[in-house]
Amino acid sequence: MSSQLIIKYTKISVVKMMRQSSAIMHAYQPTILDFMAEDTPVMPSKKWDSFHFIDLFAGIGGIRLGFESVGGKCVFSSEWDEQAVKTYSANFGEAPAGDITQINADDIPKFDILLAGFPCQPFSIIGDKEGFNHETQGTLFFDIERILSEKMPPAFMLENVRNLTAHDNGNTFRVIVKRLKALGYNVHTKVLNALDFGVPQKRERIIICGFLDSVDFHFPRPVPFYERQSLADILEDETQLDKKLWVRENIRNSRIERMKIEIERPYITHENVAGSVTPHHYSCALRAGASANYILINNERRPSERELLRLQGFPESFKIVVPYSSIKKQTGNSVAVPVIKAVATEMVKALKAYERRSLNYGKQRTS
Repeated sequence: MSSQLIIKYTKISVVKMMRQSSAIMHAYQPTILDFMAEDTPVMPSKKWDSFHFIDLFAGIGGIRLGFESVGGKCVFSSEWDEQAVKTYSANFGEAPAGDITQINADDIPKFDILLAGFPCQPFSIIGDKEGFNHETQGTLFFDIERILSEKMPPAFMLENVRNLTAHDNGNTFRVIVKRLKALGYNVHTKVLNALDFGVPQKRERIIICGFLDSVDFHFPRPVPFYERQSLADILEDETQLDKKLWVRENIRNSRIERMKIEIERPYITHENVAGSVTPHHYSCALRAGASANYILINNERRPSERELLRLQGFPESFKIVVPYSSIKKQTGNSVAVPVIKAVATEMVKALKAYERRSLNYGKQRTS
């Protein structure tokens, strides 16, 4: 073979090898592992599949139930009401710490999310409306602020009555949001109604969520109508109920006489401050301090302990260990669990998405 022919075949072989090498290089996409040293730790993942939270002003644990349902673990709780502590202890196997004003932030374990349904009476339409001037309860927001400023968790969720947004012409709410933002949190607020999340109770509450990072958070949307419970769904068999729940005949007749319209049973009526009585196929917001006859089913009886808990979305397994008057107060002070669960779901979803974006960005920078 001539030298020119040898050179020709050699060139062809080199070109083939280059093409094959190029094809192999294009077929393989390098990963972060190609650029990591053997002793470099693998980046964390799925942090928000299991996270820690604290439950302040815990009541009977409605907020806790909502965040446990999305993978959270409670590492600290605080509640001062003795009867609420009995219910909480029976259902969660632990007694909350007492007065939050007496608790040092250093004594609280490390956590990821702060949760607090701080006392609403100073801001409620029915309460005294003193707001921050209230000598005890009105200042409890500042204990939340104190713990946030010392612990700086990645996120928080606060709950209160809708009237908080209107108290003192909105100034009280503006002060709260301003102080939370001053700590470095991105703050999101919205009024949510329990009726929109599956329980037959019109209960509007302001939800305040905060994140240290620029988390893309959106409040939950209402659930479809076919997923919502009706009043009939939550009522117990009346033949099994305590006869003490039934009201006197004169009370029943008075309600019926003043009822503005007639609707299909079952229904619930309540008497407003003007004395008007209107029936609905759902309950008005449960109240802690209302009279025993405030809410009546079919104008005949008060709701049972279990029915009160169902109106707030508590599970059937939730234990009742205190008298009727205490359960009535506790459910009136509690949250609608499905609302909190929906908010918790969106918070964790947003935090996971932010974590994934951060990890991907870190990989790109490393690459």
